[in-house]
Amino acid sequence: MKQQLLTALIAAIALPCAAQAADPVSTEVEIAGPLKGTLLRPAGVKAPPVVVILAGSGPTDRDGNNPLGVRGATYRLLAEGLAAEGIASLRVDKRGMFASKAAAADPNRVLIDDLAVDARAWAAKARAETGAPCAWLAGHSEGSLVALVAAQKPDGVCGLILLSGGGRKLGTILREQLQANPANAPILPQALPAIDALEGGRHADTAGMHPALLPLFHPSVQDFLINAMAKDPALLAAAYRGPVLILQGSTDIQVSLADANLLKSAQPKATLTVLDGVNHLLKAAPAERAANIATYANPDLPLAPAVVPAVAGFIKAHPGTN
Repeated sequence: MKQQLLTALIAAIALPCAAQAADPVSTEVEIAGPLKGTLLRPAGVKAPPVVVILAGSGPTDRDGNNPLGVRGATYRLLAEGLAAEGIASLRVDKRGMFASKAAAADPNRVLIDDLAVDARAWAAKARAETGAPCAWLAGHSEGSLVALVAAQKPDGVCGLILLSGGGRKLGTILREQLQANPANAPILPQALPAIDALEGGRHADTAGMHPALLPLFHPSVQDFLINAMAKDPALLAAAYRGPVLILQGSTDIQVSLADANLLKSAQPKATLTVLDGVNHLLKAAPAERAANIATYANPDLPLAPAVVPAVAGFIKAHPGTN
């Protein structure tokens, strides 16, 4: 009886250990540029599906953080969640920034087209490292535009995951944001013609421009703005024939549900998933602005529970492309 009891106790202690999955394997990887990133793959899975995570605008690093107060680590958390689902990921530092700083003398001169070329190169690296036949492109915010541009040359791309991605052209969004704030009324006579010029492929004259507008229209970023404003996310989505997931939070105060609906209307075969109470960083958050933004600086706040299952489930639902 004592021997049976001892055996049962040993088994009870051992079972939790046996049930634990091995930790995912993290590897630093590099491609020509030099561009650098982190490959996270589930342990013991041969040729897992793989996702390249493309960052949003500005100085946002491979983990989803930036020095402007965003410390939510959205991309790292997404990568870890996908690894637990048996899906590998490659999250990267953009050309000219962070560990990829040496790849561009001036990151402000890096265009959406350049980032799209890099995205395709990262997809090729992801395939080579994992043995997967293709790679998914998961773009967050501005990264969704990069993914859409990259996928216009679809070889080696499984499909697109558009996370909090805009559905309208950048010029339209800038006009809306500037006009929505009554306090901007005095600067609109300068701002709106500047947007018109950039949309027309011309540089805007900043001589005598109001100081509040200079960060937006500084000459150093105008080439980027001209390139970005020429892109229409809806038209790009309509032209892509592979599987597309549009993931949009209902309390996103940066990108609206209207944008997600525009993408869906442009590409009716896409899957639109709206997550209730989820913000731009894919975290649970109220609609109230101050509380919503407070989540941006909280590295301990996990992704909203529905995010990883939505992404992983979509990828697994398209096994023929993996």
